[in-house]
Amino acid sequence: MTDVNPHHETVSDVTEEVQRPRQYKVLLHNDHYTTMEFVVEVLENVFRRSPAEAIRIMLEVHHNEVGIAGVYPAQIAETKIATVQDLAEANGFPLKCSMEPE
Repeated sequence: MTDVNPHHETVSDVTEEVQRPRQYKVLLHNDHYTTMEFVVEVLENVFRRSPAEAIRIMLEVHHNEVGIAGVYPAQIAETKIATVQDLAEANGFPLKCSMEPE
């Protein structure tokens, strides 16, 4: 007699599609009060950008009113934004940081 288990599934029976988490761009916004040096410092320390990358992104923010600091899953993006806001407030700057879907 053959033992039949109707709940037994083989690997080939189950096909799950693994999707990457949605990515979000973290944006820095230009203002007339936050210093370029502070923006570079934030990019280096919060977003782990090299000095050259940080300067390039800072200039993009300065000239285009907004620049992409990085691209992350939602929770990481939210944490980075909160960190930037805390640092900006502690240093007396109104630096605005936001996120949008990639």
